[in-house]
Amino acid sequence: MRHFSKLVLLAGLTWLALDQWHSRPIHHAPGVLVPLQPEQVDVPPTTLAEQGDFQLSGVARYTICARVLGTKRYWDAPGSDLSPIDVALGWGPMSDQAVLDRLGFSMGNRFFFYQWQGTPPCPPGEIMRHAANHHVISATAEVKRAIRGLREGEVVALRGWLVDVTGPEGFHWNTSRRRDDSGKGACEIFYVEELLRLPTEAVTAMRAQARATTVAGR
Repeated sequence: MRHFSKLVLLAGLTWLALDQWHSRPIHHAPGVLVPLQPEQVDVPPTTLAEQGDFQLSGVARYTICARVLGTKRYWDAPGSDLSPIDVALGWGPMSDQAVLDRLGFSMGNRFFFYQWQGTPPCPPGEIMRHAANHHVISATAEVKRAIRGLREGEVVALRGWLVDVTGPEGFHWNTSRRRDDSGKGACEIFYVEELLRLPTEAVTAMRAQARATTVAGR
C-alpha cells in the first residue's frame, strides 16, 4: 500500500510538472508580431442566443488577431457564471517582445493592469490603444475548451460579437466599443464564436508584413 501511494504521488507530481510545462509562456524574438488592428462593425442591438439566465444583445461584430498577454479565471466575481475567464490581448507594439519585456502585467477584479519602471518602452497612449481586456463568453463547448487552454504569448484570431448583457436581479453589463479607453467600463465583453490558434508560419508572415510596412513608411 505504501508503494502504491508513492506511485500515485509520483504520477501526480509528473502530471503537474507536464501541465506547467505545456502552459508556460511563449517567448518570441523582438519585433511586432501582429500589425493588424481589431475590426469592429457597429450594428443595431441584435438579440443573440440566451446563455442560461443571461440575455445577450450584440452591438458590434468583432474580429481580432492578437497576442495573448494573460488570462485570469474568476469564480465569484461579477458575471463569472457567464464569463469565467478574462483574456488580455495585445497587437501592434503590444505584440512586440522587446516592449513587453519592459512591462509588468497583472490581472484582478476583472481588470488588466500594466506598469513600467523609468521610461516607458513606448508612449503610454500607444500602450493603451494596443491592448485590451476581454470578458469572454464562449459560444460553444469547443471555444470554451480553447479559451481555457490559452497560453501567454500565443497568437490567436477570434471572431464574434461585442455584447451588452442583462441578467437576474437587475444584472447589467455593457461592453466597451472603443480601443482607446481605460478604467471602469473599458473592457470588451466578447461573445466568441470562433477561435483560431495561428501556426508559426502565419505569425512569421505577419511579422514580415509588419517589417515591410515599417520600412515602406520611412
